[in-house]
Amino acid sequence: MPKFSWSRSMTTFVVAACTLIASAAYVIPRAEADDPIKIGFGMALTGALAGAGKAALLSMQIWAEDVNAAGGLLGRPVELVYYDDQTNPSMVPGIYTKLINIDRVDLVVSGYGTATIVPAMPIVMNYDRLFLALFALAANEDFQYERYFQIMPAGPGPRVAWSKGFFEVAMRQDPPPKTVALVGADAEFPRNAMIGARQNAREAGLEIVYDRTYPPATVDFTPVIRAIQATEAELIYVASYPPDSVGIVRAINEIGVTAKQFGGGMVGLQYASILGSLGEKLNGIVNYDFWVPEPTLQFTGIDAFLAKYQAQAEDAGVDPLGYYLPPYAYAYLQILGQAVLATGSLDQDTLANHIRSHEFDTVVGNVAFGPDGEWAKTRILMVQFQNVEGRDLEQFTKPGTRVVLYPPEWASGEARYPYVPGNK
Repeated sequence: MPKFSWSRSMTTFVVAACTLIASAAYVIPRAEADDPIKIGFGMALTGALAGAGKAALLSMQIWAEDVNAAGGLLGRPVELVYYDDQTNPSMVPGIYTKLINIDRVDLVVSGYGTATIVPAMPIVMNYDRLFLALFALAANEDFQYERYFQIMPAGPGPRVAWSKGFFEVAMRQDPPPKTVALVGADAEFPRNAMIGARQNAREAGLEIVYDRTYPPATVDFTPVIRAIQATEAELIYVASYPPDSVGIVRAINEIGVTAKQFGGGMVGLQYASILGSLGEKLNGIVNYDFWVPEPTLQFTGIDAFLAKYQAQAEDAGVDPLGYYLPPYAYAYLQILGQAVLATGSLDQDTLANHIRSHEFDTVVGNVAFGPDGEWAKTRILMVQFQNVEGRDLEQFTKPGTRVVLYPPEWASGEARYPYVPGNK
């Protein structure tokens, strides 16, 4: 529990400072019919995660516009109150303390990513706030906070669920593989992903022949890939951030490998800019995703949302496709809005109890939560890049370039095995 203890001490200082500012005049006014319902959050608008953060913000603004056009919530308009967390975890406690004590928001939600969600947890817990989170891997395993709900479809045991599909796809091949190499960045998300990958590998009866991390600042991945290739591992599981993912894919295509399946936990291979940059070098890679334009994933409202998002994406300077994070940024506010309307309340306990006990119809499908605030059932997709030709981005808007292999109930095609870098 060292992470929790550190956050608590930091929280005490920040909360005390802001409370001194606000406590003397802190009187909650009676809400008038035209007073907005304020939803507060920090978001990565600059720094390493700014590309995804800006796309999430645009999606949240579209949700607010849709809700207000329909008359708001409880007869009141919705207002988003947000600050740039600069992709800097140390900024987050102060932002959420200000949102609650100074801005007096009615509800809080998270920014994007594990690294900025974890430091917000002690603040929202200290104030007993409902907290809907946007893409954090296993953020609540230490805290066990009962008002936490996570929109990323990891499901129960998120560390293990993250890579489960990668190993299940591999083990149903004939003959099944016997060895695996595990590699990832030395940072919070990759470390969590590799913890789960080790467990899945052991349960599959695989021998782990390589298990190492690399410094986050690594640029040249040729030595890493050569070291893995020397083990002759039949599977290569990678947990990486976007710059690493690009470097590793390029290295694989330059060097070549004998692995029969490659990929798994590579962040960035979902982004339009990287899809266009790597193009057919992606062919054959099996990797996680959350939504792709395959016929098995056509949920109610997804096309209408994407049409609005894509029409505004160029002016906003964000991912022009918007398949990865944006639908989920819209959906976690859909859940919040549906809970407010269903209960007729802004009470934190009332909303949390409702969210915990109901299923929600969203643009990413039906969502229900388990006791830990994760999805009751995992839907981490494993997709394989197939039939990619050149670097034309338009091809990724059509079925057949990212074929869903797992879970079986969402599958849209079969795996091409063994893996050959760049092979169509």
